[in-house]
Amino acid sequence: QVHLVESGGGLVQAGGSLRLVCVASGRTFSRNAMGWFRQAPGKEREFVATITSSGLNTYYADSVKGRFTASRDNAKNTGYLQMNTLKPEDTAVYYCATKSSSSGSIQSSEYNNWGQGTQVTVSS
Repeated sequence: QVHLVESGGGLVQAGGSLRLVCVASGRTFSRNAMGWFRQAPGKEREFVATITSSGLNTYYADSVKGRFTASRDNAKNTGYLQMNTLKPEDTAVYYCATKSSSSGSIQSSEYNNWGQGTQVTVSS
């Protein structure tokens, strides 16, 4: 079982940046693809980004493409989501997640380990 701990959320003005950090326990992190999802109040959880276990391939939701960058450091069991040019519509609780296989996915149902979530609030 992988335990994920997130940090890095906060309050930022529109146009600002934040970096989310997701630290994983266990020895399988380097073999697990990661995903980032978010959930705004009154809305369903939505896909943000995914990164393969090697870190060589990423895929993003259209709404964040060009602004957000997912990366990972397997030696540190850590994943990152760099968020630039933030917009008020990016306000949500952000979750990191891992899945058993190495390939990324946009489907939340394919992920079996989830972080506790971190609040990101972007003011206009």
